[in-house]
Parts: sequence; C-alpha cells; structure tokens
Amino acid sequence: MTRIIAPIAAIVAALFLGGVWWMTQSDQATGPFGQCQATQVAGDGNSIGGPFELVNAAGETVTDADVITEPSLVYFGYTFCPDVCPLDTARNAEAIDLLAERGVSATPVFISIDPERDTPEVVGDFAYNLHEKMIGLTGSEAQVAAASKAYRTYYRAQDKSDEFYLVDHSTFSYLVLPEHGFVEFFRRDVTADAMADRIACFVENS
Repeated sequence: MTRIIAPIAAIVAALFLGGVWWMTQSDQATGPFGQCQATQVAGDGNSIGGPFELVNAAGETVTDADVITEPSLVYFGYTFCPDVCPLDTARNAEAIDLLAERGVSATPVFISIDPERDTPEVVGDFAYNLHEKMIGLTGSEAQVAAASKAYRTYYRAQDKSDEFYLVDHSTFSYLVLPEHGFVEFFRRDVTADAMADRIACFVENS
C-alpha cells in the first residue's frame, strides 16, 4: 500500500505551488509576530489563507468568517487517511487542550480534501471523535479546490477505481487568527507542547 510520506508531500506541494512561496526554518523571523515565529514564508505570506465557502457537519454552508472566530488550527486531510491525518489531527487536538489549560481558547478545524467520500455526517463524526471543539468541513469538489488553493495546499487522489483509494496531500497545519488571518504553519514533527507554546505567543502578542 502506498502511504504518503511527509517530506515527499512537502516537496510535491512546493512543486505544485510553482515557486509562488516556500517554507524555511528561520531563527530571525521578522514582522509583528517575529518573536513567535519559528518558520518563515518567502514571498508574500499574505497570499496564504483567505475566504472560503464550505459545508459543516450539519449540512450548512459556512464561510471562513463563520468558522474562524478565534485562534484556529486549520488542517487539510481526509477521514479515510490510514495514518498521517489521524496522527496530525490528534496532535492538533492535544495542543488545543494544552492551550485551554493556560486559559487560551482555540479551535481545531479539519477540511476534507476527499469530498466524494467525506459527507457532512462523515467528516462531522471524524472531527468530533478527535475533539469536541473540532469543526469538520467538506463541500463540493469546486468548494474544496478553492479552499485548498487559498491555503496553497496540495492534494491528488490515487486511482478511484479502487474503493479504498488513498489521497496524496500536503500535511501542514495553519494557525489563523480572526483579526490577522494566516500567521504561522506547523510541520508534522512539531510536538503538541511546542505548538501550544508558539500559538500562545501569537495570541498574547496579537
């Protein structure tokens, strides 16, 4: 079985972006949140994130303004994902709980890139089973593609003639603040503790 490997996914994602932006480790990040950033987006970071229109677990059409009402961790994946998505989203959920212990409220958001199988009910159950605050979103092929494009993510389904097909996809988690939009991303190797520390820094300095 072919399984997505994070480093390969990151390379593929970078190629998909066509050089519009890329991600690097940085010890000297600048800007209003420079003291909080451990990464740097080359180019125009403001081009990441933005408006989207998707469907929530109740079957209601919602926009980014409806969903991003507090600091949010946005992740693109799919519920049939055998290992990467469950591990990443569980880590994100743990970071949310660690933040809550510090008095910082944040919301985990899961956006499916497999709308053919991920109905509102399916994605809603997946999200809720990971964390009671997690918002699960899906939509039409066009809606999902538009949201993915806004966040510069990559995904591609394998042979759909196999009902158990997998979907290759990038694996970054995005920190989005209502008043600032996208401010930071997290790779798979970032621990929940480190993620909570960095998110708390952003919130305290926003």
